Amino acid sequence: MRYSNWFLMKKYRTVPQAKPQNYSNDFIGLSLSQNLADLNKIFTLTPDLVVRELTIKHTEEQAALVYLQGLVDKSSINNNVLRPLEYDSEITNPDGSFRLSIGQIQKLNAWGQIENSILQGRSVLFVNGRLETYALDTQGWPQRAIEDPSIEASIKGAHQGFVETGSQNIALIRRYISNRELKIKEFTVGRRSNSILSVLYLADVAHPEVLQELEDRIARLDVDTVINTGELAEYIEDNPYSPFPQFILTERPDAAASQILQGRIVVVVDRSPSVIVGPATFTSFFQSVDDYSTRWSIATFIRLLRMFAFFIAVFLPAFYIAVISYHFEIIPVKLLLTIGEFRGRVPFPPFVEAVIMEITLEMMREAGIRLPAPVGQTVGIVGGIVIGQAIVQAGLINNIMVIVVSFTAIASFILPNYDMVAAIRLIRFAMMIAAAMFGFVGIIIGMMTMIGHLISLESLGTPYSTPLAPIRFVEWKDAFVRLPVWLMRKRPVSTKAIQTIRQGNNRPKGDGE
Repeated sequence: MRYSNWFLMKKYRTVPQAKPQNYSNDFIGLSLSQNLADLNKIFTLTPDLVVRELTIKHTEEQAALVYLQGLVDKSSINNNVLRPLEYDSEITNPDGSFRLSIGQIQKLNAWGQIENSILQGRSVLFVNGRLETYALDTQGWPQRAIEDPSIEASIKGAHQGFVETGSQNIALIRRYISNRELKIKEFTVGRRSNSILSVLYLADVAHPEVLQELEDRIARLDVDTVINTGELAEYIEDNPYSPFPQFILTERPDAAASQILQGRIVVVVDRSPSVIVGPATFTSFFQSVDDYSTRWSIATFIRLLRMFAFFIAVFLPAFYIAVISYHFEIIPVKLLLTIGEFRGRVPFPPFVEAVIMEITLEMMREAGIRLPAPVGQTVGIVGGIVIGQAIVQAGLINNIMVIVVSFTAIASFILPNYDMVAAIRLIRFAMMIAAAMFGFVGIIIGMMTMIGHLISLESLGTPYSTPLAPIRFVEWKDAFVRLPVWLMRKRPVSTKAIQTIRQGNNRPKGDGE
């Protein structure tokens, strides 16, 4: 009894922790030493907090410059702040403010505002005898250079991708849309760490109701912080239980600018190398920037190929399971004899074969992503050849199953959007289960369920299945096909743009006239 009670006892005693004092609504005082003492109480165990005490030459006032090391530009602080304050004899204005060659100087008097400014990379100047501080734009955190997008590769498109700094991402979009109607609304989200979300749209194009719906969803967020765009998309999407992505996540500035020009809204999340685009439709996940850089006939063929690849990636393994398990009479006799010869040595039913191969493929895919690039390519090639050949020779899987899984993998690689590919990988297993249970009837039921779900799905209140349900033939010219750009005079109806005309009559007059 004594030992059983010992196992049921709590191993560690819960120690009540004192709640930290809240300084958010307190104001600074006149004494510099007292202000610095209060500052040290706010930033406890913060060895990277730098307090640089100095004397302002012009006024002989005692001051202190406070910042977090690593989040500021030290050269800017030394050349534009410390040097003028300590050596310039005419640094102050008649109203007591400072003339510094720095971006923006903001006056603060509440400890909550001062704390947020320091945590965001600004340097704060405390002056003895003043009831206000001065927040200086000296941000200079580590950041990488603008590089070619790694996921959304392009042949003829731009070779610039978003980075982890929100201001630079906004600047990249502004380079494509240099228009005063491009508006930016900033939101601060997070209780532990402030995440800055910037909503970009064309004021005379984007629909106010769609914009208001997005703003309301962002305003309702009550989280510690928002780390990346994928996390934000999950918070604000219409149906969180759907496997289909309801927002477009892109790392290409040209793609984001193109979506804004169509009437959609872009959300830039600071510290994330991708942006959110909405509202999205099902067909928008099959479009690529390169579609508008090649001739319309080639782009149309590629889009149709993507749609065909979608059905192959979703239904091919399920079709194989249904045919072999229930409907083998539809197979030609010679092919049926060949399949029977291969399957004679396999001890598993077709469903188990497909599951083994699909799981093996998914494991190899994830291994190739997580490993370094040279090693990942080697694992993919060697693993695919060696494991495939060994598993066939061992009699666990037949050759036809390997061919089916290979075609399925190639079809999924054709699709340009990673989130849609991930959804297809999930739906494929559901279709395989339905086919193993009911054959073609199960596949038809699964297809009808998927179509019904797509019809009922929405993105920011916009029908996800547009232009199929509701049917809008005028949008088919840039949905499954891509007609010449001079025929696309109007913006997509799915964006609910209030200004529908985006170009005039640009029909070329030449030999084809």
